[in-house]
Amino acid sequence: MNFFKAFLASCLGSLLAFAILIVLMIFFVSALVSGLSNEDTQSVISENSVLHLKLDVPITENEIADPFEGLLIPGAVTSIGLLPLKKSIEQAKQDPNIKGIYLDLSVFMSGFGVAREIRQALLDFKSSGKWIIAYSEFYTESAYYVVSAADKVYLNPEGDLEFNGLSVEVSFFKKLFDKLEIKPQIFRVGDFKSAVEPFMLDHMSAENKLQLTELISDINNTMIRDIAQSRRIEVNRLKEISDKMEVTNSVTAQVHSLVDSLMYFDQVQKELRTRLGVTKNSEIKLVKYSKYKKSYSNYSASKNEIAVIVADGDIIPGKAQQGMIGSDTFAEEIRKARLNDRVKAIVIRINSPGGSALASDVMWREIKLATEVKPVIASMSDYAASGGYYLAMACDTIVSQPTTITGSIGVFSVLFDLSSFLDSKLGITFDEVKTGDVGGLSVTRPLTAVEKSIWQRRTEDIYDSFTAKAAEGRGMSVNELKKVASGRVWTGVQAKERGLVDVLGNFNDAVAIAADKADVSQDYKLKYYPIQKSFIEEWLLEMEENAATRQLKNQLGEHFKAYEQLKKLKEYQGSQARLPYEIMIH
Repeated sequence: MNFFKAFLASCLGSLLAFAILIVLMIFFVSALVSGLSNEDTQSVISENSVLHLKLDVPITENEIADPFEGLLIPGAVTSIGLLPLKKSIEQAKQDPNIKGIYLDLSVFMSGFGVAREIRQALLDFKSSGKWIIAYSEFYTESAYYVVSAADKVYLNPEGDLEFNGLSVEVSFFKKLFDKLEIKPQIFRVGDFKSAVEPFMLDHMSAENKLQLTELISDINNTMIRDIAQSRRIEVNRLKEISDKMEVTNSVTAQVHSLVDSLMYFDQVQKELRTRLGVTKNSEIKLVKYSKYKKSYSNYSASKNEIAVIVADGDIIPGKAQQGMIGSDTFAEEIRKARLNDRVKAIVIRINSPGGSALASDVMWREIKLATEVKPVIASMSDYAASGGYYLAMACDTIVSQPTTITGSIGVFSVLFDLSSFLDSKLGITFDEVKTGDVGGLSVTRPLTAVEKSIWQRRTEDIYDSFTAKAAEGRGMSVNELKKVASGRVWTGVQAKERGLVDVLGNFNDAVAIAADKADVSQDYKLKYYPIQKSFIEEWLLEMEENAATRQLKNQLGEHFKAYEQLKKLKEYQGSQARLPYEIMIH
């Protein structure tokens, strides 16, 4: 009897689960069909509307069309594309139905190069005579940098504002490697090629401290100058406020004129109604960015195309992946743009800390070939360093934001010896036979003295090639170029002073230069490459990866974090033209 009860209960549970699954699938398919059917349908914007920019999500260079935007879909990660966002702000500037912008931002999830691009777009919007209001319960340093462009900056009375300068924190893994008995075998060129320091030291070298201090000081100075101009505060006084952290709460933020008023949300709504000239209880017509970007067409009948080829992420050989610049994919896009007669100029939009030296060179060659037949302009975003700079140096003109992190012209090679780890921790040993003096590349044994000398020479050869090509591209002698190389990173301002950058400006400036050089300034259209994967493709891939990660995490338990760190080492195997670790400025 108990068996049949349990059996029936199990069947009932399975049927219920199946029914729920069917309902969810119907909802999923309906949302997909609805999203796809409306994809090309333009939104209608009412008169007297306000563009609501809620920028509390990751901001990438481009964005993927999301048919489920606004729906709570598990596993979906929303992001905003910088270039489409700037286009929307530009469109709103001339849209008679948009009276102003409501800027909603607390934590900015990108770097200072992207922050400045958005800030400049907002300032350009204001030049039309329209207004911008910013409100939040708190602002981080980079978020405040963006919102300081607004006409009015409001803060919750119990809120907070971070304004105490910038810092960089670096993680070091030497002690972890010592515990695991992992031996990194390192080959590098240049005093400042500090990407490998976390593997060999437990603190910053003097050279690294010098370059990072000068780097963040220069970025901070640019930020202070920009904010001082917008907020009408004397630069030295604003720097003193920052250095001494005189802003400690909402009240001191207002006392020092960083915010205009302390308000609750309902008071901000009242302010918006006043600006719109509507009555107390009238609806405020806030238009989300996701809706507004569908209210206009990017179509252009021009036969002249400027191809914008986006290089966003780490550089790897082969096909591109989400967040990775694949050399085969990128090279193919450059090649097609070079051979396409409709393409009159090319803009390479770079946001990359570098990666594989070989992959960087493969792409450099295609860029070099393209410059022989049409203008090619580099536009730098947050990063264009090491392998990222490798892409830029072949271009006719390099345009950088003052806050872009660039340079890092250097090479390193890392080969990890895991023999002690495998033996002592896992009880696995290896033996080898070989036909010559040098064996195959392996993590199961240390390199011999002969092999070490080969890898050092190989690294130096790649560096010599890198610096020679950079010198040619910049019109310098190799000796001159090497004075600003050695793996050192620079801001855009510092790079321009040293001849590594031609123009301080944003993406729009780069496009204008490209159009002018191609003699199509009055008649052109922009097209972006590579064509983005659909949201569904990305979402399914994300779900698959998350499921695999969860399963592995359950199996490894507390050892999962160590596994993740070891997995990361794979990216550093071999010769790299890469920025020193991830520079997170906060």
